[in-house]
Amino acid sequence: MAACASITMMFGAFTSAFLVRQAAGNWLEFALPGIFTLSTVLIVASSITLHGAFIAFKKGAAPLYKGLLIATFALGLAFVVVQYEGWQAMKDLLGLPLGTNPSSDFVYLISMIHAAHVIGGVAALLVALIHAFTLTSGPTPTRKLRLELTLIYWHFVDILWVYLFVFMTLQS
Repeated sequence: MAACASITMMFGAFTSAFLVRQAAGNWLEFALPGIFTLSTVLIVASSITLHGAFIAFKKGAAPLYKGLLIATFALGLAFVVVQYEGWQAMKDLLGLPLGTNPSSDFVYLISMIHAAHVIGGVAALLVALIHAFTLTSGPTPTRKLRLELTLIYWHFVDILWVYLFVFMTLQS
């Protein structure tokens, strides 16, 4: 939980700096490429599938648990790929490569650092997948705790992205 608190503080500082720098001038207003909406849908869907996987795990429904865990992993990877496509769209469609304007640079910074945190979550999901397919024991307290911590972190990065997406959308 301390990690989530420190990550929250970091992104709070980024969004505060965004607002302060926006007020200083030389700020280009632009709408986020629509592909960022798709990435938002993907990460919200991944939170739903992981929550379902956790419920299935607790009930001992191994096939459903494994299937939803695979779906979550795929959706997490898809989120990162679609974020990359969003950065490409900013560069190619909007003519805003990194280093062009403070406004677009903040979008790159915020979304790239968030994507790095999602990649950390994807790594945790990979470990969960390995455990799901290699450990033969049922839902032990240790396995339940491990999956629950992954679930909490994943919901955290999901909610964080929704906040960041809404924040950046409203600021354009």
